Amino acid sequence: MREMLKIDLTGKRALIAGVADDGGFGFAIAKALAEAGATICLGTWPPVLGILTARLERGKLDQSLRLSDGGKLAFERIWPMDADFDCDADVPSELRESRRYRDCGDVSIAGLANRLRTDFGESCLDIVVHSLANGPEVQKPLLETSRKGYLAALGTSSFSFASMVQQLGPLMRPGGSCLALSYLAGERVVPGYGGGMSSAKAALESDARVLAFEAGRKWGLRVNAISAGPWASRAASAIGSIQLMIDYCRVNSPLPQAITAAEVGAVAAFLSSPLASGITATTVHVDKGYHAMGMAVAAPD
Repeated sequence: MREMLKIDLTGKRALIAGVADDGGFGFAIAKALAEAGATICLGTWPPVLGILTARLERGKLDQSLRLSDGGKLAFERIWPMDADFDCDADVPSELRESRRYRDCGDVSIAGLANRLRTDFGESCLDIVVHSLANGPEVQKPLLETSRKGYLAALGTSSFSFASMVQQLGPLMRPGGSCLALSYLAGERVVPGYGGGMSSAKAALESDARVLAFEAGRKWGLRVNAISAGPWASRAASAIGSIQLMIDYCRVNSPLPQAITAAEVGAVAAFLSSPLASGITATTVHVDKGYHAMGMAVAAPD
């Protein structure tokens, strides 16, 4: 009997940073990786960690957690993680003592690495997904963006990926995959995507290429990015014009359809699998081909 080519992540452990609900790309990637057999750990921003765990415990996400074989996506661990902090000493005392942080322990990226090491030992990780971004001034044009807002966007949205690879790389097994989520605004002008976020995405893609070389030579890891089309996640609603962006891309793409989160999840599963062992330092567009267009075909209805 002929064996079918398939994505098989059985025995692999994935860590996905940035999942806060079931509406974003991070959750879709978690589900796709689980469908392929991987076990899933999450790193979640402390202010929303309690909301996520409560919804899981109360069964509010049961429908979204359902897998194609009738099983249910279960998270091996859900840890607090704040991507603004590389180590525990970076966390300001007033934040550490605040209501949403005081019971979380070390919420830094180094703290996340230590939790992995404590719970699973060395060489315990195969897949790292960076699915987080924040630009406090994203609704401001670049001409009105402050230095503080600009640097905050770069710190949370791009340098945090480099920090995660720094801290988690030593825990990853050879052949492991690191993946970041980008957006076309890192390559082209997208009006309304402000506050330094376009610069952060450009930096993220550049860093992915450099990290692919460095982490590839040091640990045998692959590093790639997915540039996904616009998607109306809860976080993206902060942009304000997200629905206009979705509609415009839909009518002007070679495939005139809106993307789905599941499509991004499927590509992430492929890039994280041995089937993509020859792919690194690459940004893959998952946007129905919109990135190739040089002229609008139609305005959205």
